[in-house]
Amino acid sequence: MTILTATALTDNEKMPTCQNTAQVAARVMERTSGEAAPAASIYDRLFPYHVELCALSELRKKPGFGAPLRSGMGGHALLYLHGVQLDPTAGYPVLRLCDPGTAPGADCGVGISVNAHYRNANWVAVQGREFLWRGALAPGERLTRAAYHRTQDEAKARDILAGVEFHPELFRAKPAGMSARDYMYEISVATDYAAQFGRSHYRACLPLDRARMGAIVDYLNALNQPYRAGVKTYRWKLFNDNCMHVARNALAAAGIWAPWPAGQSVLLAAFHFPVPKNGFVDLIRRANHLPIEDPQALYEDAAARNALLTHGALPTGPGGLALAGGAIAGNDIYDVARLRLIFFDNPIFGPYRFHFRSIFASPHYTDLGENLRHFSARFEAARLAGMRARGRGKRFTGVRALFQEKYEAHIARQGDDIRRMLEQLGDEA
Repeated sequence: MTILTATALTDNEKMPTCQNTAQVAARVMERTSGEAAPAASIYDRLFPYHVELCALSELRKKPGFGAPLRSGMGGHALLYLHGVQLDPTAGYPVLRLCDPGTAPGADCGVGISVNAHYRNANWVAVQGREFLWRGALAPGERLTRAAYHRTQDEAKARDILAGVEFHPELFRAKPAGMSARDYMYEISVATDYAAQFGRSHYRACLPLDRARMGAIVDYLNALNQPYRAGVKTYRWKLFNDNCMHVARNALAAAGIWAPWPAGQSVLLAAFHFPVPKNGFVDLIRRANHLPIEDPQALYEDAAARNALLTHGALPTGPGGLALAGGAIAGNDIYDVARLRLIFFDNPIFGPYRFHFRSIFASPHYTDLGENLRHFSARFEAARLAGMRARGRGKRFTGVRALFQEKYEAHIARQGDDIRRMLEQLGDEA
């Protein structure tokens, strides 16, 4: 039997960047010590287009202030897209790639959130990594009521819910004297923006190129279009249309893995549906575990084969890193003690808890330098294996020959890229 199994997050401090998480290791939920990602981090410069699949914990708001909010142990998922921005002229959530002539900075990124609140959108987007995670809170600042109100005011000034309508029944719980607009921003905080106010998180970082990021942008814009046009009304469904369906299928558009079917019958979907913490583990493993030294095994993986033939790239490669971070510890608004986040897995024989532990026990999953050196050795082994195969006169025909050609070009290109990145990383040290 497969059930939801819970693991608490106890690291209620600050958020590390993708390149500074080596110490997330000894215990899975050791406290972290970094701040929110800086505007021009080495990771952002090496990988100007990358995604972060973010698994967020439950949410527990303290009583007596604003709308009472609590969420389940299944948590929430955000998909952060670096190198992407909102179209400021659209008056509705519409994405576009950042200018290729400018190196994407911290504000050239958007966080995608799917929420049961929306009626004319499947997702909304928040511009800027800092505001997505910490709202208007300064580094080291306590989350007081004043800071909470300041973040709400900033969210309204940014008009992050522009063009988005909520289901009318949600307003039945609106406190007396609060406007409908204020209530929309009130019930969105710590879920759609300022996520770290009340939630701990795990994040899986995966580099992409501009073309694959463009495929994600096209997919997400198309997903929202029928709701924007009024052709459909969005109804969130736990088993067959939740936040993880959108995140996983957006990544499928970039060739990371096969799409996850949405809209299945409840009886079928209830036995196998995506949840955020599983998705975090799945993406870290996809980014690190494909057999890049074995082109025949890659060819037999349909999603990997299609990724290489379509995009000339594979999901596994340098930069697939894991990080963990806690909710704001100095907190007057949310209860952040032992926030829970569950797996959907067999509690005895299921693999997810073991995969999860291994991620935070191996530095190449959490430290950029270790990761680059790890993949330098793997891609060199792949290159040598290809040379030996050619030396034995191995010949292919048809699609397999085209795949082999793209495979060898990808292996050579990645090897060169890793050497360049290691040089840059050394310069930063």
